[in-house]
Amino acid sequence: MSTHTSQTLDTNKLDEMVAEADTGKRAPTGRIALALLFLLPLCWSLFQLWIGSPLPSQFGFGFLNDTQSRALHLAFAVSLAFLAFPAFSRSPTHRIPWLDYIFASVGAFCAAYLFLFNDELAMRPGLPTTLDLVVAGIGLLLTLEAARRSLGPPLMIVAIFFLLYVFFGDASWLPEVLRWKGASFEKAMTHMWLTTEGVFGIALGVSSGFVFLFVLFGALLNQAGAGNYFIQVAFALLGHMRGGPAKAAVLSSAMTGLISGSSIANVVTTGTFTIPLMKKVGFSPEKAGAVEVSSSVNGVIMPPVMGAVAFLMVEYVGISYIEVVKHAFLPATISYIALLYIVHLEALKADMRGLPRATPARPWKVAILRSGIIVSSVMILAGVLYYLVLAIKWVLGGWSHIGLLALVIGGYMGLLYMSAKSKDLDMDTTEGAIVKLPVFADIYRAGLYYLVPLVVLIWFLMVERKSPGLSAFWASLLMAFILVTQKPLKAWFRKQSNIKSHVALGVWDLVEGLITGARNMIGIGVATATAGIIVGTVTLTGVGQVMAEFVELLSGGILIVMLLMVALISLILGMGLPTTANYIVVSSLMASVVVELGAQSGLIVPMIAIHMFVFYFGIMADVTPPVGLASFAAAAVSGGDPIKTGFTAFFYSMRTALLPFLFIFNTDLLLIDVTWWQGIVVFFVALAAMLIFAAATQGYFFARSKHWESAVLLVVAFTLFRPGFWLDQLLPPHEHYAGAELMHYIEQHPEMENVRLAVEGENLDGRWIETTVNLPLAPTGSASNRLYDGAGIELRDEEGRLFIDSLAFGGVAEQMKLDFDWEVTGFDIENQRPAKEWFFIPAFLLVLWIIRRQKKRAAK
Repeated sequence: MSTHTSQTLDTNKLDEMVAEADTGKRAPTGRIALALLFLLPLCWSLFQLWIGSPLPSQFGFGFLNDTQSRALHLAFAVSLAFLAFPAFSRSPTHRIPWLDYIFASVGAFCAAYLFLFNDELAMRPGLPTTLDLVVAGIGLLLTLEAARRSLGPPLMIVAIFFLLYVFFGDASWLPEVLRWKGASFEKAMTHMWLTTEGVFGIALGVSSGFVFLFVLFGALLNQAGAGNYFIQVAFALLGHMRGGPAKAAVLSSAMTGLISGSSIANVVTTGTFTIPLMKKVGFSPEKAGAVEVSSSVNGVIMPPVMGAVAFLMVEYVGISYIEVVKHAFLPATISYIALLYIVHLEALKADMRGLPRATPARPWKVAILRSGIIVSSVMILAGVLYYLVLAIKWVLGGWSHIGLLALVIGGYMGLLYMSAKSKDLDMDTTEGAIVKLPVFADIYRAGLYYLVPLVVLIWFLMVERKSPGLSAFWASLLMAFILVTQKPLKAWFRKQSNIKSHVALGVWDLVEGLITGARNMIGIGVATATAGIIVGTVTLTGVGQVMAEFVELLSGGILIVMLLMVALISLILGMGLPTTANYIVVSSLMASVVVELGAQSGLIVPMIAIHMFVFYFGIMADVTPPVGLASFAAAAVSGGDPIKTGFTAFFYSMRTALLPFLFIFNTDLLLIDVTWWQGIVVFFVALAAMLIFAAATQGYFFARSKHWESAVLLVVAFTLFRPGFWLDQLLPPHEHYAGAELMHYIEQHPEMENVRLAVEGENLDGRWIETTVNLPLAPTGSASNRLYDGAGIELRDEEGRLFIDSLAFGGVAEQMKLDFDWEVTGFDIENQRPAKEWFFIPAFLLVLWIIRRQKKRAAK
């Protein structure tokens, strides 16, 4: 067999793996089946573009409420799951069995039931008919089967487990701590299917309203050739360095992570190019696969999309999208830079070299100067563009949208003209094809126009502060225009004669992009619906409270043990689940556990930090054996052992596993309540800490480290990440006062903006609660007025003891789940202490000492 044939077979196998995980591997030959798998995804994409656009509200027709759009969204997803994904591995892929047509039709009807009978259901809330319950029951079963086909068994098994708890939670054989009163079939189906508490809840709404358009945007961008462009640019920039292909793999995965929500697709897309080249410069198959897995999975934590989790966080945490991106940016960035450093250390240990350069190397001073000029030019260009847009708005006023459209189209045309002067990038790179690296100066012009839709998307999100859905709609519309026009315009600029054929190719590219985007959404749509079953169970049964009691019992109330247990449970729950479902499950079950048990230990943490904590550990399941699907995909490319690849990838990802604990104890890393200059300091210190941690775990810094040197480096990394720990050992962060002194203290300190209260009491379920809350104070008035106006809480004094007398409806205190007659046992006032940053000085001195020792050793 020829090498070319072997490579073709390998490529087909990898394409089949991606299809099996993301788009469905069924490729029928019959006309009806082909037509359905062509028209349904196309109609789904057009439907989502319609409801995501401002057109329905402007024209006054075709407008759907949230429930109706969610119902049709799920109808498309479920029907396509049955048509595109075979029931079993041995099921036919060249045809669709008649039973799957029936399942697809019935599943679509059950999902669309809330759309078809929206008015009737609204007239009788909580009073379901027999037909309602039958449709709900069948719809639930078909949704579970659709999840099994498109995502594998894990999510379906977890959802069934929770459904069984709904019906049999009152069984006598269950431990008493886990029991609840149970639910009838009518109550369960109403909650799960006929309301927005279960399947048609927030998660499916986010999938329908935001996620689809971002996935579609990524599919269109990739269809235009942006993925290949990013890979080529990464190799041109980094391929010549030590272990260059591995560094290029990290950078290209970071860039393609912007347009892909799938770690498996990311592994295969970039891995088919990067893994063979990593092996070529000296990486073992397992290490080459592990680098690709670690960098691809990290794409899920990289803003602005974060595998669709960014939009779910907006809904669950209750903060703006801009805030989510701001909090997620720093950890994701330093995690990627640290992975680059780990790759560099691996290359140093094995004395690897990079790929041959196409041009002679420049002196490092010239390279740094050129890089500085490029970065400065980009920043200046961004500033000019910002003020140019403001000038257009000021000059044109109400007609500014025409001027801005002309600016976007003009920018696209200009960059496309530059691209037409360059040679088109090769889209079909095969193993061993690269002998010399591409020259950055030759290739960067070829795809600069891909940045136009990305700039438009970021502009709408960050500057205009439009909703994520509307921003993605305009960016997708621009991408559709680019797909249709890029080939004919290039032909025209190059004075070629076959422009009509290029127009046809452009239209076909658009259609393929729309179909691919929709098929990429099948698993996500079904996953968010199935995860809704788990969320519905939590809201119906209160199992979240049970989880808190369970973790508290096993951890013995020790905070760090509790966090380790939550991390482990999040990791287990995330095994085999796609990113979106993964986050929905772990946040629904575990976020409240961290909140409650942390507060009992006196730890008050912002909700975004808690959600980031469980999310990071949930996605670690993508690399962890035995269910790490991304590791299996990488092993298929590298030819290495998948289990060993998974463990190596997990070892490389330890830096990602470290970050969540730091979120909890040092929220500066999430840029919470820091000024811009503090943010810059936090970035550089956190980056230094992460690189030092990577060096310690790899056993190599400037030379091979001795064990005690690695231990010292770990202590230094800990100090840089959490300097407050050592300060707390010297001076406690708060001074505690008895509750009876609270009112007098507030009267004597009018400058106080908030107060940290320790309260305890019995909740409605009969549980004794001890917790700590941080309540705001109004700026003026008596102590009682400041508490009530600021936090909505009124206290009464009974023989020197303070109790909660009343709570304002919707006030801060009520939102923190305080209750009547709870006692204020004390309050904490922050101590005046020196800045915790003073501990950075001895930490950096220790690093310099170890660097000096290792350099001397390396010189010998």
